[in-house]
Amino acid sequence: MKAMSRFESAKELYKAIGVDVDTALKKLAGIRISLHCWQGDDVSGFENRSALSGGIAATGNYPGKARNPDELMADIDQALQLIPGKHKLNLHASYAITDEKVDRDQLKPRHFDQWLQFARERGLGLDFNPTLFSHPKAADGLTLSHPDREIRRFWIEHCKASRKIAAYFGKELGSVALNNIWIPDGYKDVPADRFTPRQRLQESLDEIFSEKLDEKYIADSVESKVFGIGVESYTVGSHEFYLNYAARNHVLCLLDNGHYHPTETVSDKIPSMLLFYERLALHVTRPVRWDSDHVVLFDDETREIAKEIVRCDALDRVFIGLDFFDASINRISAWVVGMRNMQKALLFALLLPHEKLKALQNEGNFTELMALQEELKLYPAGDVWNHFCETHNVPPMQDWIKVVQGYEKNVLAKRG
Repeated sequence: MKAMSRFESAKELYKAIGVDVDTALKKLAGIRISLHCWQGDDVSGFENRSALSGGIAATGNYPGKARNPDELMADIDQALQLIPGKHKLNLHASYAITDEKVDRDQLKPRHFDQWLQFARERGLGLDFNPTLFSHPKAADGLTLSHPDREIRRFWIEHCKASRKIAAYFGKELGSVALNNIWIPDGYKDVPADRFTPRQRLQESLDEIFSEKLDEKYIADSVESKVFGIGVESYTVGSHEFYLNYAARNHVLCLLDNGHYHPTETVSDKIPSMLLFYERLALHVTRPVRWDSDHVVLFDDETREIAKEIVRCDALDRVFIGLDFFDASINRISAWVVGMRNMQKALLFALLLPHEKLKALQNEGNFTELMALQEELKLYPAGDVWNHFCETHNVPPMQDWIKVVQGYEKNVLAKRG
């Protein structure tokens, strides 16, 4: 009798608990995760206008940082060769590639033509973000809620321009582009007025979204944050503000799992959000004590986020993007680890017998439910993952590390 491969053996084990591995792999192959461009150059962008601000800090000085568009694109290419499947690329407005002297409120789709060509040639989708930080007009920590009408006007026009760029991407690539607005606005100490800044933000957003763009090409989202460096006491764009704004104005509420109190979990919010919103957007990261944007691991919360998406049958309703920037390690490795871990978490979720687990809960059989959930943790999902990598022509297990080490030696080391 021919010995079964590890993958075939794993399939039989999962089949015995009612899980079709081939179906799980087909679903996984169709999930497009948005890879954030800013990991490759520590959120520097191509403007060379000012240092990072808005509570954003990339710590570390690992050699080989991308210094220009060609280097960043080459690094993204290298990362994508080690990540199974077809995905999306997430851009910030500060990554425009142009010889023109153009400020952010004047950006046009043509300033991102090189990115569009890059995506088209590789079968990628594109997502977009207006950049409301690291700019002279954001130097005092306020943008869309600024008391100065002219400063607010600048940022409103920037966000309007960004929406048109995102819609252009969606139309050209045939893949809906998520356009996400996050602002750093807030105060370091206890404010005298919490209401008026939020009123100004509401009015700014109303004007930004006043032009209706085709939902076949663009999905709009707003992203909250509990606090940040320099705005420890008050953030204008709080979760409650954006949750209510999104519900009333037919935009998506984006949940970043680093943007909440440490005792809150985004995984627990997902089912509630999906009850009331047609779609949801996520930035998956790894907070360490606060919003520190560490590389995504195959940890408890990442798995729980994936489980809730799958349990809710919402793979086609959730935009999944990553958001971290670690300058203390090889930046390409950070991308690969984060993306592969998000995929592993989704695979782990797809390999669970959700109907059986739900039935045990509904029956009140919590003894068997706990026991089975614990046993499932050691089921051979790794063997299924390795097969998935091999069928997508990327290295399984840790074999990809040697590829990154070779790229570092032959390419990154020459950057100085």
